[in-house]
Amino acid sequence: MNDIQVGIISKVSGPLIVAKNMKDVQMFDVVRVSEKRLIGEVIELRGDLASIQVYEETAGIGPGEPVYFTGEPLSVELAPGLIEGIFDGIQRPLDVIYDVSGDRIPLGVDVPKLNREKLWNFVPTKKIGDSVVGGDIIGTVAESSIVSHKIMVPPHLSGKITWIFSGEATITDVICRLESANGEEQDLTMLQKWPVRRGRPYKKKLAPTAPMVTGQRVIDTLFPIAIGGIAAIPGPFGSGKTVVQHQLAKWADADIIVYVGCGERGNEMTDVLNEFPELKDPKTGESLMNRTVLIANTSNMPVAAREASIYTGITIAEYYRDMGYRVAIMADSTSRWAEALREMSGRLEEMPGEEGYPAYLSSRLAEFYERAGLVESLGSEGRKGAISAIGAVSPPGGDTSEPVSQGTLRIVKVFWGLSASLAYSRHFPAIDWLKSYSLYEEDLKDYFDNNIKKDWSSLVSTARSILQEEAELNEIVRLVGVDSLEFSDRLTLDCARSIREDFLHQNAFDDIDTYTSLPKQYGMLKSIISWYNESLESLKQNVGYSKLVNMKVLEKIGRMKYIEEDNFANELEVITNEMNKEFEELRKVDDFYA
Repeated sequence: MNDIQVGIISKVSGPLIVAKNMKDVQMFDVVRVSEKRLIGEVIELRGDLASIQVYEETAGIGPGEPVYFTGEPLSVELAPGLIEGIFDGIQRPLDVIYDVSGDRIPLGVDVPKLNREKLWNFVPTKKIGDSVVGGDIIGTVAESSIVSHKIMVPPHLSGKITWIFSGEATITDVICRLESANGEEQDLTMLQKWPVRRGRPYKKKLAPTAPMVTGQRVIDTLFPIAIGGIAAIPGPFGSGKTVVQHQLAKWADADIIVYVGCGERGNEMTDVLNEFPELKDPKTGESLMNRTVLIANTSNMPVAAREASIYTGITIAEYYRDMGYRVAIMADSTSRWAEALREMSGRLEEMPGEEGYPAYLSSRLAEFYERAGLVESLGSEGRKGAISAIGAVSPPGGDTSEPVSQGTLRIVKVFWGLSASLAYSRHFPAIDWLKSYSLYEEDLKDYFDNNIKKDWSSLVSTARSILQEEAELNEIVRLVGVDSLEFSDRLTLDCARSIREDFLHQNAFDDIDTYTSLPKQYGMLKSIISWYNESLESLKQNVGYSKLVNMKVLEKIGRMKYIEEDNFANELEVITNEMNKEFEELRKVDDFYA
């Protein structure tokens, strides 16, 4: 409450407020608007006039009311207490607000972003006399049963430790004292603040070399994403964007999950809030919330805060990346975020670009996605951390030629295009294998071939060509019917159907089928392709087509997805032996028309 009055409101236009006498403020400074002390951010300066986007409802505010200047940019607080937290778009803790004021967020509510009272057990990893630089870890805190929170020296500080604490402390207590080269002393706490619109620094960005395993077969096999990669999930209403992101949040090979519900329906965020605490982390058996940060800015919340929410999320992700963790951030959806940009741009009376979006839409999208990546963190330890960013895009009517989709596609390297027709035919995940792509495939080829099986890449290439051939054959079938095809082409259609229904189709709500490891994915696909290759060879040896498509082993291949991971290797061997035996018996009968 030490803010000073610097301005007077002269115009109110929804979430945009214009104030005069503002010549002393700077771009992106946070201000408090009116006696209600609503949170706002300066987004334009013209002489002594400032345009302010207000992150709360502005009803009841009029010209002549005061504006209070804080002198700080919009920032997040970074300290123990983030994990398991549920925040709004500007990092206000929703659970704390609920305890204070109930279901509705009151105007001007002022609660600490992180708990100042809770005691955390600080375990130092440095000692008096050690020299440290920005990014060095000076101690750890058990933030949850899964996450060890590493307390780092802020990026801009360095010096020699003259005193360090051990034991229980709050995030605002002094836990370390540094003496800089010029003899100045600096007190360190567990709490850091960082402006959300500025990326946290790192030593260098690294090329991706390993996949972020998701357990979703269509993704890991056909369109993999690298650790530190960026991906987009565009699709029309009802095609399953949110379900895919929920699956990635649950199962992706990441240490920390940051889930940003940006302008989505409230009931979808409710599902997340209800589901995540109940879900068990597959690696530890603990609750998934023990490594998750949720940012909820639903469609009925102020539109300006929606614009800030993805910056809040990516800054928190960068903080954990700097500790050396692999972070996955889900933004659902960037289309709603772009709509907030468009609304604010219109109120600022800026020149509109395509479909009314501001001309700087593409550069803002790039600013967000470019903050992802695999990096070498600051500090003398040489830690590596990564942020993998996955953004959902909701193009109107599923038309990916609109500006948000096109701007996103120019930046991301993985495109998981969702298909309404697949979704309506109950095929989930509804990722269209004909229009999706991954530009990380070449980078990850060596990893798959060396760490899973040496023929992984050739197997995937075969599966992809079969699916492509199916699309071409279906055009012929529509014109002249399936009976006009040769038996080899009909086998291709049968194999493609098996790949689609038995491999790519995955039930997110089945305890076993919801996640598939890479070795199991390989075994499943290998069985399908082996049957196809052996069937083509059998055709040449005059085995009847009807016998091949009615083999008993096909039912077992179709149900491989429901075999538990622990039993899969044994079951795969049984199925492989059974298939080989059945082919041997079929080839003994020399009757092509049987």
